[in-house]
Amino acid sequence: MSVYDYEYTSIEKKPIKMSEYEGKVLLIVNTASKCGFTPQYKGLEELYQKYKDQGFEVIGFPCNQFMEQEPGDEKDISEFCSVRYGVTFPLSGKVEVREENAIPLYQYLTSQKGFKGLGKGLKAKGMELMLKGRYKDGYTDNQIKWNFTKFLIDRKGNVIERFEPTVEPKDIAANIEKLL
Repeated sequence: MSVYDYEYTSIEKKPIKMSEYEGKVLLIVNTASKCGFTPQYKGLEELYQKYKDQGFEVIGFPCNQFMEQEPGDEKDISEFCSVRYGVTFPLSGKVEVREENAIPLYQYLTSQKGFKGLGKGLKAKGMELMLKGRYKDGYTDNQIKWNFTKFLIDRKGNVIERFEPTVEPKDIAANIEKLL
């Protein structure tokens, strides 16, 4: 199995087979428009612009599961991303990425790369306290914990790395370059 065995529905409501991305390096991210991490859209777009001609794609998956921080419909999300952050990379329609209603692609991603903590620093510690309170014993499971969790996929469709929301897109650039 690889990510190429899955599909999603684009924000324009078109079915997209992940196999269309075969041979590219991918960064798959669950997103939200009203989150403290929403400014990461800018960094994601910068990565996309910098590496897209070398076979790199970012795919955003808007999700409203985390404190309802993606309340709009697909038209609202598309307009927000385009106008506010100049997003040109592909977006899916709104999806669920956690628990039993998670789309199959996200069930696969989290089965391949589990949660290993939020890292160091004040932002990470603050998130950790909030998420431990929210998820209790489930804090250490492999489910998506919050918006802007990122999965890096190699050209063969293998999940190489998982980056939690506290990791800024620019800090992933070296990892991307190794795969290009």
